[in-house]
Amino acid sequence: MQVLEKVNLTDRSHHKPNELSGGQCQRVAIARALVNDPSIILADEPTGNLDTKTSYEIMDIFGKIHAGGNTVVLVTHEEDIAQHSHRIVRLRDGLIETDKRVESPTLAKI
Repeated sequence: MQVLEKVNLTDRSHHKPNELSGGQCQRVAIARALVNDPSIILADEPTGNLDTKTSYEIMDIFGKIHAGGNTVVLVTHEEDIAQHSHRIVRLRDGLIETDKRVESPTLAKI
């Protein structure tokens, strides 16, 4: 329940997967990743199938996870989602094209 609280899903704890929205399912996936308190979380296109508002909610959760001391490595093709990061590494054909730090990551605007 503590992990569900971190992803704002305590009110849906007794629901089955087919009773959850896409964003809620994504939060469940994040909660499952947090159960063992990992030092690093790998997120591959975590907002790919979500609307903008829900995507920003997910990025807000990742921001809180990062602020709590976990490293979050996120893969995305969405520029607005990448701007929530503290560092952006762009790959092209398997090679690092650019690697830059972001001075002021975008805060989720919900």
